[in-house]
Amino acid sequence: MAYDGVDVVHDASMSLRPGEVTVLVGPNGSGKSTLLRTIARLQQPRTAKITLDADTDGLALSPREFARSVALLTQGRPTPSGLTVRDVVEFGRYPYRSRWGKSDPGGREAVDRALAMTDMTDLAERGVEHLSGGQLQRVWLAGCLAQETGVLLLDEPTNHLDLRYQVELLDLMRDLADGHGIAVGAVLHDLDQAASVGDRIVLLSAGRVIADGHPEDVLTAERLTDTYGIRIEVDSDPLTGLLRTRAIGRHHSRSERLTTQS
Repeated sequence: MAYDGVDVVHDASMSLRPGEVTVLVGPNGSGKSTLLRTIARLQQPRTAKITLDADTDGLALSPREFARSVALLTQGRPTPSGLTVRDVVEFGRYPYRSRWGKSDPGGREAVDRALAMTDMTDLAERGVEHLSGGQLQRVWLAGCLAQETGVLLLDEPTNHLDLRYQVELLDLMRDLADGHGIAVGAVLHDLDQAASVGDRIVLLSAGRVIADGHPEDVLTAERLTDTYGIRIEVDSDPLTGLLRTRAIGRHHSRSERLTTQS
């Protein structure tokens, strides 16, 4: 996979399984978003194979057919004007509408479910230009959910969200996998969030997959320190029992601060 003739991701392979959350992590520029966009067919690879199931070649499907199987929440979408929240969420139903008409059996119900799942029902008739960044992010996510696909790809979905909605979005990712059998793939920068929500972690560096497996097997102190170029300690959170990481900067040690002050 390349930009302007320069390879960004090399020999990367990743599988997304129904009922499982797979999280891509790694330093800036490691190829996480490029890999996700390539799976969604938004990035043209030099050579690649996308298989949706044992018999379906994802690259051979029409855009409309592919969009019934895979949805992607991208970064940096523009803010539309003159549209309500419901209008924007209804865009997610385009793969199901007839080519010349607006017939979409079940579309209204799908949009209502997506609005409820993202806590946007009360704002359904509000103009999207009047929303906060976090609210707009949830609108775009609702549009992906209204698309009703078996694969959901999320590129840094917690951006612009406050703490409450970050946690609720992570919970929603788990609900989609556990309760609906959806294969969820997400790019996250927060390693603790990745460990808390992911069944599998894919760690990338310089365009290559460094490790792929269970969070505790991938997110080790030695591997993270080497990959990110900063000392990272790993332990278990005493409250949740989940893996917890801490990047140690020059001023993060109390003993070092006391030594410097003395």
